[in-house]
Amino acid sequence: MRIEHDIKLDYQDVLFKPKRSTLKSRRQVDLIRSIKFKNSKQNYSGIPIMAANMDGVGTFEMADKLKELNLFTCLRKGYTVNELVEFFDGNENRSENTAMSIGSDKRDHEKFRKVQELSDGKVKYLCVDIANGYSEMFSDYIYELRTNYPDLVIIAGNVVTGDMTQELILNGADIIKCGIGPGSVCTTRIQTGVGVPQLSTTIECADAAHGLGAAIIADGGCISPGCVAKALGAGADFVMLGGMLAGHDEGGGEIIETEFITSEIKQNGESNSQLFHAGSETFRKTKLKKSMHFYGMSSETANIKHFGGLQDYRASEGKDVNIPYNGKVSDTIQEILGGLRSCCTYIGARRIKDMPKCTTFVRVNNVVNQVFNSYNI
Repeated sequence: MRIEHDIKLDYQDVLFKPKRSTLKSRRQVDLIRSIKFKNSKQNYSGIPIMAANMDGVGTFEMADKLKELNLFTCLRKGYTVNELVEFFDGNENRSENTAMSIGSDKRDHEKFRKVQELSDGKVKYLCVDIANGYSEMFSDYIYELRTNYPDLVIIAGNVVTGDMTQELILNGADIIKCGIGPGSVCTTRIQTGVGVPQLSTTIECADAAHGLGAAIIADGGCISPGCVAKALGAGADFVMLGGMLAGHDEGGGEIIETEFITSEIKQNGESNSQLFHAGSETFRKTKLKKSMHFYGMSSETANIKHFGGLQDYRASEGKDVNIPYNGKVSDTIQEILGGLRSCCTYIGARRIKDMPKCTTFVRVNNVVNQVFNSYNI
């Protein structure tokens, strides 16, 4: 047993230190990243923000909308072969901003093989997503994929350290998904005690990947536009969002309407939240609250939906919650990109690519004034 004494930090532990800037307007900030991937030699160009491959987030509808906005989507795993073939066949350009997602078992591999065969190779990006990317079997599978599909852009994860980031790259992955347990509906850190704070994870894994000419995704832990900016400032090539993109029309799911009492007024006009005397007439003011269902992909709910229930050797590692209904995702994207542009003007970064070299983080005890706080920071 050993203890590492160097401090590990999360997004809430730091703020950007502003610097003198020559940028006159947020309009001057270029949000487009162009990347040539190390192993597949394929090219990417777009805004490097990804929708997570989760139920309620990584849907076909979300992929089409984010493609319009020049963002990226990793599709949820639950789609059938026929559904995926129809989606990729429907528009050739979908392949440029959308990844199919699988696990690492034989059924997942066969599913990918069929989709690739029936769609005439239209899957350009494959997200191989398992909770524990430290398995030797997983690393071997990435090597097998690269051997059989030399032109495929392989996204692999999840890991939180530089050594495993480099091993997956050397075995054929182009993009490493980094983060264990930081997500809003993930309880892996609670259930297992495993993880590394996400800002430090991003810094370490980005450093390891960039030394080999590869890329990383900072996956999880973002709860505000400022967190997205911090992930990019820390060296992430892409930022993956789950909870921030959940609760929108494009994610599908039922809108839950709940009526709740905001106040009660007696007939004589007096406000009264206590018990009322028999016979007195009461007027109740109510408000309608809209929410949507959202759950982690290792939660009991997800296991029941996709596998018929939790296996007897497993425990749930995810939350099952109702979150506010947020309407169209384009409004949320505007909020995120607006915050990102503004951050760049503060630190003097004309391009997203420039953010790490323009970034100085300041450690803080409190990120925001908590009065009227709209973010759960």
